[in-house]
Formats: sequence, structure tokens, C-alpha cells
Amino acid sequence: MARAVDGLGGIIAGGRPVRVGILLFPEVEVLDFAGPFEVFSVADRVARRDGLVPGGAFDVATVAVGHRDVRARHGLIVRAAHEASDAPPFDLLVVPGGVVTQPLGDAATLDYIRRASAAATLTASVCTGAFLLAAIGLLEGRAATTHWEDVPDLRTAHPALRVLEDVPFVDEDEVITSAGISAGIGMSLHLVAGILGKAAARATARQMQYDWEP
Repeated sequence: MARAVDGLGGIIAGGRPVRVGILLFPEVEVLDFAGPFEVFSVADRVARRDGLVPGGAFDVATVAVGHRDVRARHGLIVRAAHEASDAPPFDLLVVPGGVVTQPLGDAATLDYIRRASAAATLTASVCTGAFLLAAIGLLEGRAATTHWEDVPDLRTAHPALRVLEDVPFVDEDEVITSAGISAGIGMSLHLVAGILGKAAARATARQMQYDWEP
């Protein structure tokens, strides 16, 4: 993780927050995107409160392809901050999971992930978001993980991929994949620890009342 996280830390040291973009799509798992959104948003608030970074640590936004209004899993309607065509470049791209049938079959969504990840310093997936990263070739030559229930399907769909199970996340420097749903919170805290330090990550977890250790 050192090179990518050092790069993100360098952005903050340069005087601006890390731009975090979280992808939304039809049937996205709610906690897959809301968990990382909360972690990075709270980490920014903690960093400002504690005087860790005068200019802020994280600027978090959501992005969708085609339409800003998205129906997430269980019928939750979410309005993305950006549509892909007007989205700024992100330093950290988070690709959540859920039912990924629509984004896997949508060329525009895959193209956006391809372009946005190429521009980002680090790309992260939560749960079945790993299928989307694998579909654009981003996991080639890397180990990865996903929700325990979907490990066999990921192995079948991408037999050359080394899929690990029973781990909360797999950190491959510029790409990090996490296991199912709530694992995205732990992965995000892991990134906060790498960027701002373990004390800041612990303070973020405590603010969220989330039981976490590095």
C-alpha cells in the first residue's frame, strides 16, 4: 500500500483534501457505499477538529452513470452528487458491490470505471465490486477478495485471478479489494490509517462507535 497511500498523503500535505469518488449504480448495496462514505467523511471531520490538516483530509462525493437518481438495494432512492460526464477526477475511487448485473452489462459504466481508475491514485472495491474491477482487467496479476458467498463465482468468471477468502481485504498497493458489505468500513479505516496515521483512524472509528483495530 505504501506507494499509493504515500501519494494520497502527499496530496493532503500539498494543501488540498483527497478527492474520494464513490460509484453508485442500480441495486448497489447500501452499506457498500454508505460505509466508506461515512468513514472518509468522519475522518475529514476528525482531522479538522483535531487540527491534523488545516485544509481538510477528504472531500467525498458520489457519482453515477447516465442518471444521478439511483435505486439502491431494498428500494432506497439515492441522488448522486455527480453524473459521470460532469464528475471531477478522483484521487481515490471506491467501487461498491451489490447486484452487479446492470453495471457489468453496461459499457458506459465499465468505461467510466476504466477511465476513473486510470486517473486515480488508488482504486478500491467493496464486496462484489471486485467483479467490476476484474471486468476491466484491473485485477490482472493481483490477488483479490469479495463477499464469501461470491468467491466461487469470481473464481469461475476469472480463473486466472488469485481469489483469497476468509480475509477482510486484500491490499495490492494501487488496488485494494474488500470482502462483503461491512468489510468496506474496515478497509476504509485501513486506508485512513495509512494516510493520516493509526491514531486518526482510531479516533474516526471511536467517533463512529465502530470496534476497530489495525
